[in-house]
Amino acid sequence: MTVQIRKAMVLAAGRGTRMRPLTDTMPKPLVPFDGRPLIDHVLDRLEEAGIEEAVVNVHHLADQLEAHLAARMASGRGPRIVISDERTLLLETGGGIKKALPLLGDDPILTFNSDSVWVEGLGRNLPGLMAAYDPERMDALLMIADAVRTIGYVGRGDFTMAPDGLLTRRAPSTTAPYMFAGVQIVKSGLFKAGPDGAFSTNILWDEMLERNRLYGWRMGGTWMHLGAPDDVQDAEAFLTTL
Repeated sequence: MTVQIRKAMVLAAGRGTRMRPLTDTMPKPLVPFDGRPLIDHVLDRLEEAGIEEAVVNVHHLADQLEAHLAARMASGRGPRIVISDERTLLLETGGGIKKALPLLGDDPILTFNSDSVWVEGLGRNLPGLMAAYDPERMDALLMIADAVRTIGYVGRGDFTMAPDGLLTRRAPSTTAPYMFAGVQIVKSGLFKAGPDGAFSTNILWDEMLERNRLYGWRMGGTWMHLGAPDDVQDAEAFLTTL
């Protein structure tokens, strides 16, 4: 069953504490990478994939981010951008999406961490992810990266994955071969049942895991997890080798 994904949620409200001192004076989505702010890499990917509207949540140094997004919109670049304002209370990933539900609607959406960038492989990852999404089997489909082909912090990895894509969390005191690459397709209506206030999407993922409804799609290319200034430097150095 093919589902047309038209809206995305760009998670851009975090304080970016690991990216200090850069985030002392700018929101993390405006940190430059390869000559452009991080959020422009995200929005360009969404535009290329045919996403019509991106809801962007803001909190830390929100005025700067809103001004940048307004200038982008004025230049005629897509997608259309709508702001979800979290200035008064930072709601984490799940709470931020729940707050934005009136803007997102009831259809499946694509969520995108504002620090998730990658070098494409043989194909384009976002169209591949969208083509693989099957709402009959999946409550969420996560874009998954090989830990060994990731630039930036990977820790012990996040998930193991069955041949059909069904995900299992890494067991304690073990390692796992795959990382969540910061992008997913998820049924937006599931967030209505989340708690009030701030909460992590991990709460909903745990429920999906219990129901065997959380799946992964293995991306091509190299994912770059840009959590700290050293990660940005390492990723930019990697780009010079291509």
